[in-house]
Amino acid sequence: MSKIDILSQHPISMAQAKEELEAIKKRDTELNFRGQKTEEYLLSFSLHKKNAEEVYKKIEDLAIPRMKPEHIIKIIDLAPSTLEELKCALQGYTLTITAENLKKIVTIIEENVKK
Repeated sequence: MSKIDILSQHPISMAQAKEELEAIKKRDTELNFRGQKTEEYLLSFSLHKKNAEEVYKKIEDLAIPRMKPEHIIKIIDLAPSTLEELKCALQGYTLTITAENLKKIVTIIEENVKK
């Protein structure tokens, strides 16, 4: 068995994962069982890629200290609509965000995701 080296690692949103699955589907003409289940899930719960990119850019532009891309991706994928939901989504990380910034994030989500 050959050894696989990971060259780089970066988080992707569910919208990006859906796009990657579509590319695999075009290449292979058919997805395997896990790919089909993943596609069904992503079609039900993910945003359109354009909306996800807009939300990512807007949250990134807030320049919240210590907020990394993986935090923003988690927010986009879960699309919390209240402060409590946002706090729950981020409680697994050692990240402190001011109440003002939390409100800004929820406002961005409400404006762009809940259309």
